Amino acid sequence: MFQSKKHPQQDTRRVVAGLDVGTSKIAVVIGEIADGNRLLVVGAGLSPCKGFRQGVVINFEEAVQSIRRAVQEAQLTAGVELEGVYLGIAGDQIHSVNSRGVVVVAGANREITAEDKDRVLQAARTIALPAERKVIHVLPQEYIVDNQTGIKDPVGLSGVRLEAEVHIVTCAAALAQNLLRAVEEAGLRSNALVLEPLASSHAVLESDEKKLGSVLIDIGGGTTDIAMFYGDTIRHTAMVPLGGQNVTNDIAIGLKTSIDDAEEIKKQHGCAHIDLVSRNESFSTASFGGRGPKEVSRGVLTSIVQPRMEEIFSLVLKEIKRSEYDNKMDAGVVLTGGGSLLQGSVELAEAVFRLPVRLGVPKGFGGLTESVSGPLYATGIGLVLFGREFEKTGMPGQEERVFRDRGWIQSIWNRFRKEFF
Repeated sequence: MFQSKKHPQQDTRRVVAGLDVGTSKIAVVIGEIADGNRLLVVGAGLSPCKGFRQGVVINFEEAVQSIRRAVQEAQLTAGVELEGVYLGIAGDQIHSVNSRGVVVVAGANREITAEDKDRVLQAARTIALPAERKVIHVLPQEYIVDNQTGIKDPVGLSGVRLEAEVHIVTCAAALAQNLLRAVEEAGLRSNALVLEPLASSHAVLESDEKKLGSVLIDIGGGTTDIAMFYGDTIRHTAMVPLGGQNVTNDIAIGLKTSIDDAEEIKKQHGCAHIDLVSRNESFSTASFGGRGPKEVSRGVLTSIVQPRMEEIFSLVLKEIKRSEYDNKMDAGVVLTGGGSLLQGSVELAEAVFRLPVRLGVPKGFGGLTESVSGPLYATGIGLVLFGREFEKTGMPGQEERVFRDRGWIQSIWNRFRKEFF
């Protein structure tokens, strides 16, 4: 899974890496699989996301350099050289739909085999798709044997009719291909494309939350990703084309300051709920054109931030109500991603959703826990946890070789070029 030119004796280490391409940052997490299948984070890298917009490549060379910077930082910390990564994908290029497949059990004694299970998943994924879209996940929700519902694994059971209900995730093929090319040009191979909220769920959701019903809301720089879980499986995914950068832009306009200054103001003084701000609180900020600092009330700042966050949560609520499971989210809402760090986000979300809300931080790993313990790394950690599970047991319906026909050749050439040129 990796090479280390300086330490060839370490080649027996089991390493899994995740690459999270966001709107504002690129995060790389490297994990080592220790004894007992424990995950130890041994490297992490973060770089500004240049050349991308909402996960889509808009400047190829800048995109490649951004990936390389984050990868090099992570490799330096871990002391390894990566070959492959689990690559997160999100944004408005993602579309999802639920589907059902039906097959007749083929065996003479009507005992369901792994081949029957594969056939019913294949039947479920046979949906009409435009030529420009490709399937990246076929995620089983439940199996049905002769009208008996709620079956998690039908292999070994007896029956005549086998059905599967699945959640199919598709992406725009050309946009995904550009992302994969940028990763390959940076010297890496994509082991699999992984829906980012699905990856994040591995890092921040409890098992009971997935069973009882919960909504995962990942607030990124340019988009907010939504994943709904019930019965221990994913039921609905969606995206809202707003995120933390929209809050920053509102601050820049409202306070007449630069985008960079607005981002710092948001991080240091921003709040999403007016009830948490004292009327007497204020701070100094620079103005355009070197006019000198000015004093700003936190109440004024909150009056700018709160409406935008309310808009984001209201659009998320509409997506929740579009699903068939909006009244089954008994475990509540989990906020994650960089945008969730804004003070008052949890309190505002509770007011909008009328559900219990908590902040989702990644867990289930050791090693560099302090470096990657915040919501900013939730997707990166989730990609590594996904990769560990995938390499151990595989995942039904996972399109592990999507777009890979030319990828292997390109990655071999990249490694050859790095070695000899």
